[in-house]
Amino acid sequence: MSKYEKTAIEGVYIINPVLHGDERGYFCESFNRAEFLMETDIDFNPVQDNESFSIQGVLRGLHFQREPHAQAKLVRCVVGEVFDVAVDLRPNSKTYGKYVSVVLSAENHKQFFIPKGFAHGFYVMSDHAVFQYKCDDFYYPELEDGIAWFDQDIDVKWPIPDRFLPYLSKKDINRQTLKDYGSRNKTR
Repeated sequence: MSKYEKTAIEGVYIINPVLHGDERGYFCESFNRAEFLMETDIDFNPVQDNESFSIQGVLRGLHFQREPHAQAKLVRCVVGEVFDVAVDLRPNSKTYGKYVSVVLSAENHKQFFIPKGFAHGFYVMSDHAVFQYKCDDFYYPELEDGIAWFDQDIDVKWPIPDRFLPYLSKKDINRQTLKDYGSRNKTR
């Protein structure tokens, strides 16, 4: 049975799967819906798996999908190492605007559960990384959104070397701040 660690933000978990290994390698159960429900009391039912490949210095995020198709995600890094971040965007949450981070790697096998109502992003620290996502709703491009990775109100402590700008998508270069998102969200 995997070990489930609660984080400082309600609903966000770090999961350490149990590895069963011998001279041939290892086996692990990367997701068991019944165990997940028992350990978290969250009915996470993934419907889509995604995978990305990124080179060192790539920063993807901070992304989320708006209602009515917000997504909860279970993420892991199967090749390389990433610094992974979840930012609370739930309007009535005590931890609104706060974040939780974890290093996910092929070596540590950790997984990160990010509930609906969070922005998510990661920075690639190794030469390259293969990152996998299990999502509980399908992707709707018209509902895609994001927050600026460098937002000073959130103040994520990214492990980016001094005087280095991460590799970003065109969308991520122009993302809104948390304040702009909060103002826009109140008028919806």
